Amino acid sequence: MPDTAVKIFETLRHCDTDRSQMLQELVDYFRAQQLPMELFEARKMVVRDKLGLSLTTREDEPTRSEEVERQLELGLLDGCREAGEMLLRAGRVFEGWTYLRPTGDNELIKRLLSEVEIDDDNYDEMQRVLLHEGVDVGRGFQAVLDHQGTCNSITLFDQAIAHRSKSDRRAAGERLLEFFYDELTTLVRADITERDSAPGDGETLYDMIANRPWVLKEGGYHLDTTHLSSTVRIASTLTDPKQLRKAWELTQYGRQLHHQFQYPGEEPFVDFYPAYAAYYSILLGENVDAGLKLFERKAKNVDTNEHGTGAIETYVDLLDRVGRSADAIRFAIQHVPSDVPAQTLMPLLMEFAGHANADGDGSVYDAIMDYCNDKQDAIGFAVAKYAAMAS
Repeated sequence: MPDTAVKIFETLRHCDTDRSQMLQELVDYFRAQQLPMELFEARKMVVRDKLGLSLTTREDEPTRSEEVERQLELGLLDGCREAGEMLLRAGRVFEGWTYLRPTGDNELIKRLLSEVEIDDDNYDEMQRVLLHEGVDVGRGFQAVLDHQGTCNSITLFDQAIAHRSKSDRRAAGERLLEFFYDELTTLVRADITERDSAPGDGETLYDMIANRPWVLKEGGYHLDTTHLSSTVRIASTLTDPKQLRKAWELTQYGRQLHHQFQYPGEEPFVDFYPAYAAYYSILLGENVDAGLKLFERKAKNVDTNEHGTGAIETYVDLLDRVGRSADAIRFAIQHVPSDVPAQTLMPLLMEFAGHANADGDGSVYDAIMDYCNDKQDAIGFAVAKYAAMAS
């Protein structure tokens, strides 16, 4: 038995008068020895002792007061936090996450994990916690790109991220866009250098292909064209102008591909690259009115029974993103199919209303209340009324 272990038993043996001090000695020992799970159990004992409870839980424990329950929970969460931090710093990623999860302190977990380098040994655990548990979706998705490449990353996005929150989709989308754009730009630059004089250092992907239309003649391409179209599609949630510009440049590359590589998309992006080029141009503040008219026509004319509501959703989202949130609300109320429940549409309407209200137009809440009244949605009506009263 190690000397330290012998010492702790001797210490515990001689704590005859102060039981609380004896328990604290146990905590200090496990803390010094970096034994996180044992530390948690010892800290749990300290908390229960302070609250006058038995050190271990029993099936026949009496009902405790709310205050005792609150103090017990706070003490256990502090123990979880310390044990979890210790586990993460020891590289025991998923175990650390298991202890830290009850604290709800996602920023702490994210910060601690930022100090852990992702390698082959911990890749699966880090991906599980960062990406699938949502601690840091961007970094988790970047790890997939680095370890498994573009194809697997796109598959993962469509299977596990596409239906998650907008912030999660954006975090993954920006990583994919930067990764794919940089790789494609590097390959195009190398291709031009091999066949002609090297492009200037300041030339973007668009500059290179616009100035040298021969680069993509005769069916040439530089990366998997399905990956190109997926990246263009996935980047649609991004908001940073520099990234939107890169996405637009990818559409220009796509438009120069041979027609056999220009695959159709889903409405309103059947004419895939031209439609997405217009989409990104709108978000960049270019040809806004003409672009919006294109998507308005789609929103009004695409058969929702056959193609769903994607065209409407795209148009109202564009209206909101260019600062026409009130118009987005009114169009959605007027054109979303009547069989779509109000409860489904309300979160989007309230999001747009918040933007419109911030711009000084609080009247949109009246339109939403009228919509809820027509739909017999009293809860939605109350939500809109509450927001209107606070505005």
